[in-house]
Amino acid sequence: MINFLDLKAINAQYQQELKDACARVIDSGWYIMGNELTQFEDEFANYCGTKHAIGVANGLDALVLILRAWIALGKLKKGDEVIVQANTYIASILAITENDLVPVLIEPNIDTYNLDPESVLAAITTKTKAILPVHLYGQLSPMPELMAIAEEHDLLVLEDCAQAHGAEHKGKRAGNWGHAAGFSFYPGKNLGALGDAGAITTNDDELAQTLKALRNYGSHKKYENLYQGMNSRLDEIQAAFLRIKLTHLETETARRQQIARLYRQGLAGISVIKLPKIDEESQHVWHLFVLMTENRDALSSFLAERSIQTLIHYPVAPHNQQAYAGKIVHPPLPLTEKIHQQVLSLPISPTMTDAEVHEVIHSIKHYFTH
Repeated sequence: MINFLDLKAINAQYQQELKDACARVIDSGWYIMGNELTQFEDEFANYCGTKHAIGVANGLDALVLILRAWIALGKLKKGDEVIVQANTYIASILAITENDLVPVLIEPNIDTYNLDPESVLAAITTKTKAILPVHLYGQLSPMPELMAIAEEHDLLVLEDCAQAHGAEHKGKRAGNWGHAAGFSFYPGKNLGALGDAGAITTNDDELAQTLKALRNYGSHKKYENLYQGMNSRLDEIQAAFLRIKLTHLETETARRQQIARLYRQGLAGISVIKLPKIDEESQHVWHLFVLMTENRDALSSFLAERSIQTLIHYPVAPHNQQAYAGKIVHPPLPLTEKIHQQVLSLPISPTMTDAEVHEVIHSIKHYFTH
């Protein structure tokens, strides 16, 4: 069986380090908001190139808290519009609506699946106050162009970096482009914890201080609450695990890039498949390797019969979910609908062997040529 992502095998590589980290936390007697969190926040901020990293409970909370902090600081108010691509995971939209803000859904660039600057410009109104670019599948959105638009129109930029740990454009990493960024460390992410976890990065001192209070019941000092906050703290044991995993992230990223290179070379020339395109000036970290084909469901079934696991990211667009039925006003989104009907994610576990990658390639070629 070729698994889509073999988390057991990935973490087995670092088993002793992880067990030692776990023991260190247990022996410390301090399990929330302690030294492991402080150390991880410093190390992750340094990795991203930002002044601040703030550990939180998960990636959705990271996005929710940033928007809530901007509301608390008077930079946003209920009813303001936030531009976001329609083909994202629902978490990006939930963060907006959770804060009583209005998601403005636009079509992505079909080559990158990320925000299209021209579409962003066309969507700006007097109510637009923020842009939420999602670095989908592991490739940065066109951040230089988006930041120029934001500066011209006085807009906030919130990066959704859930799939883009370590992604770069001209040496500048995800999480260091916008005014703030949210990361997820869900176990299946490129930098994955052994449970739920997330973080926020920013270079804004005031925002960082506000976020540290908001994640902790709105409090900087115990029993003194400045804001109506929430309980969203990255606990010590996950922070300790993440410190270990962070030291191996670049090696795992390099392997993902090797696998993606093999896929792109091996599947080139199949006219009924659309392969992912990359910006040669950027580092794509390949959280997912996603192709598009009208034969998506049949191809997925064929590969399953050959013990090759594939996934669909994502089968249903957020605006078509029951949760948002009749609640989001949006224009026709034919490109987004097409993406959700045709995308298929191939296995891209860092522990895959070249033989397994070639078996996936051979099987896909066999499907389309027989």
